[in-house]
Amino acid sequence: MATLATKPQRSDGQVLSSAIAKIADFWGFSNPKLGQVLGLSPATVSRLKGGKTLLDPASKSFEAGQFLLRLFRGLDALMGSDDLASRRWLETPNLDLDARPLDLIDSFKGLITVCDYVDAHRARV
Repeated sequence: MATLATKPQRSDGQVLSSAIAKIADFWGFSNPKLGQVLGLSPATVSRLKGGKTLLDPASKSFEAGQFLLRLFRGLDALMGSDDLASRRWLETPNLDLDARPLDLIDSFKGLITVCDYVDAHRARV
């Protein structure tokens, strides 16, 4: 009887850290910008992107990363997987939010506000 080879399970920290690094690349976030969003230093972000450190599931940075992933997925659905359109949406002043979403996501409260806004618009589609 043959046994199936199984892949080792990746931890939540590995999965989210990898996803956040990819989002930062898609959206062109610098290490300082991503650090601001996650509440990490640019050096820590550099190690995160290089796979040398992971987000700790018990940390506020992990929670911010989850919201950033939620925002990415929401915009991806709204923009039809067009990363450039998502980036332009983030950079454009939004009258409803009274700011550029890109600026708002630098704070945890702003990140949640932008996520809620995108989720509300997804619900209408």
